Amino acid sequence: MPSSKKTLHFLTSAMATCAGIAVLGFGMSTDWSVSEMECAPQKTDNYNGTAKVELGLFSCHLTKTSCPSFNADRKKFTVLELLTDVGGTPFILHAIIIGLLALSLLGSALSLLITLYNSVSNPYETYMGPVGLYTCSSISSVLSFLALVISLINTLVVGVPAELIQNNVAVDLRDVQTELRVGFYLLIPFMASSVLAILSVYLYDHTAYTQRKEQQRPTEDAPKEIMMY
Repeated sequence: MPSSKKTLHFLTSAMATCAGIAVLGFGMSTDWSVSEMECAPQKTDNYNGTAKVELGLFSCHLTKTSCPSFNADRKKFTVLELLTDVGGTPFILHAIIIGLLALSLLGSALSLLITLYNSVSNPYETYMGPVGLYTCSSISSVLSFLALVISLINTLVVGVPAELIQNNVAVDLRDVQTELRVGFYLLIPFMASSVLAILSVYLYDHTAYTQRKEQQRPTEDAPKEIMMY
């Protein structure tokens, strides 16, 4: 059976991983950005309408006011369905973001299994030990960071919100203003939870390694007081 100190460190790591999974799961289900813009019928300069895009990973709300008709309209759509019609870079990058986050969740789930297993057992130094935890948590953190960067590029550089509006109705757009929402920012505490999970196990592993090295010191390096016995 593992020592109480080892169990404490690995359970702390497991709780950090659980918190990260919950945070990322919630983040993937909520809005990532909200964009507002002025719109006008094509080939006119009459920008008296507005459009709003509340964009999440899987669903979005498009709100149009006098864009181009005078009535207000708010509809919910599936993001991938709309981006399939748009095609090209926006669809590819959005699919990559979802894929990276799915792999991040998988890596965190594997980290959780490893930490729970180590909290009740003493596996050999294989992929089921600290090395496996370091690998899975590191991969989760790196992939979520890549998803964060690609999301920024897709939203602010490629201009997915404007693409979604123009794919839904024939208008010209200008003055696009985008605000990042909670789903995007929750990637930061998720990455922090992965680092905390690694740190908790590393502190135990480093201490245990140091103690093993001390026990393996040659007899001639032992203190004289010990040599007398």
